[in-house]
Amino acid sequence: MNKTPLVLKMGGRLLQDDAALDALLAVCAELKQQYPLVLVHGGGDQVDQWLAKFGFHTEKLDGQRVSPAEQMPVIAGALAGAVNAHMVARASLQALKPVGLTLSAGNSCRFELNTKLGSVGVAKPQDGTLLNGLLQDGFTPVFCSIGHGETAQLLNVNADLAAAAICQLVQGQLVLLTDVPGILDGAGKLINELNSAQAAELVQQGVIKGGMKVKLDAALDTAQALRRSITVAGWQHPQDLLNLMRQQAVGTRIVC
Repeated sequence: MNKTPLVLKMGGRLLQDDAALDALLAVCAELKQQYPLVLVHGGGDQVDQWLAKFGFHTEKLDGQRVSPAEQMPVIAGALAGAVNAHMVARASLQALKPVGLTLSAGNSCRFELNTKLGSVGVAKPQDGTLLNGLLQDGFTPVFCSIGHGETAQLLNVNADLAAAAICQLVQGQLVLLTDVPGILDGAGKLINELNSAQAAELVQQGVIKGGMKVKLDAALDTAQALRRSITVAGWQHPQDLLNLMRQQAVGTRIVC
């Protein structure tokens, strides 16, 4: 087995499509024969639905959710509760031996507060003891994007940034799965490779913005920290993950 862990971030419509999720997790079971595997998930659509049921309004700023303290029990209930439990259940069907976790489990991550977004934390890698132990024992950690601050306040964390922190913690390979084939140029065509200078130009032009800019920032930060390329790719063709691990071009390759 390759000892470099593979960290997959899952989100978007994938989490509401069990057939697509099961197909991707079946590929994960194949990948796990070669790589220790870590899954990190978001669940923005589910959070929107839960907040609406409780009479809350959803607001976003620069592609990230504004998370007032009074909304955090609902946000955490959706992500750490319903979505994480569902992910663990589906992953169990593929014999992945999943273990559901928050980002704070075992002090895996520490958090810098982003108070302009409310109860939002920026995850930073801290202690890999629990995570590495689970991987060595053949488990598949499944992280939701919830953590807590020093006063035990619940924190919402952007899932792409969470995956970047977890990947840095285990010195892994990071793949950010998204609803589109990768990062697209102004004409809507896939960009095969992107470095920080090219990325900055596309951001300045307004081609990359919102949630995709957050994803790009997470990829660039991880590529810089690990001196390793990061992949942003669509989840619609699970076999692409196998091709990627065979060193074939898939999605957008982010290089530092």
